[in-house]
Amino acid sequence: MKMRYSATSPYVRKALVCAKELDLMDRIELEPTLVWDPATDMGNVNPLGKIPALILDDGYVLYDSPVVCEYLDALVPGVVLFPAPGKARWKALHFQALGDGILDAGVLRLLESRRADGEKSQGWMDRQAASIQRGLDALEQEIDELSGGPLTIGQITVACCLGWIDFRFPDDKILSTRPKLAAWYEAFSARPSMVETAPKE
Repeated sequence: MKMRYSATSPYVRKALVCAKELDLMDRIELEPTLVWDPATDMGNVNPLGKIPALILDDGYVLYDSPVVCEYLDALVPGVVLFPAPGKARWKALHFQALGDGILDAGVLRLLESRRADGEKSQGWMDRQAASIQRGLDALEQEIDELSGGPLTIGQITVACCLGWIDFRFPDDKILSTRPKLAAWYEAFSARPSMVETAPKE
């Protein structure tokens, strides 16, 4: 398999953390990709032009991160980052959706901030920042649900989300007023899979 990736993408990081936790990295060839490069071929690999994209051995391409992660999980019998239908699965998917939603708002905020001064909208950036804060507040309130039970895609997504928001918006100090979430993240981010995939320019 081949994965198109970027070392700063939180969505890619989700897939890499899953692959490491599932001991699949020796089966994946990583191909660095800059989706903003006008010369990139990503539109031919994934028509949406996004990463991660996982190119299977038969040439079939899977995207985006929820699909890639679930596929990787299905390759390893007995390890279930995506539980079978039932309460545990809905909880895992709930936290995956919350983490991905916070990330989506963060990406929109970041891209808007990079526009020329006469083109960017402070109102739009504020709207995304508010979504991020509400999502983080929800995580603080639901920390017991997040931290309980075996490792799932929900926990991985939230951890990658927190790492990226802190990486891109360090002045927000997102964990300074959320002590329970901060304690959980500190412990989770010590996992080798998290240490090895920390975002970097």
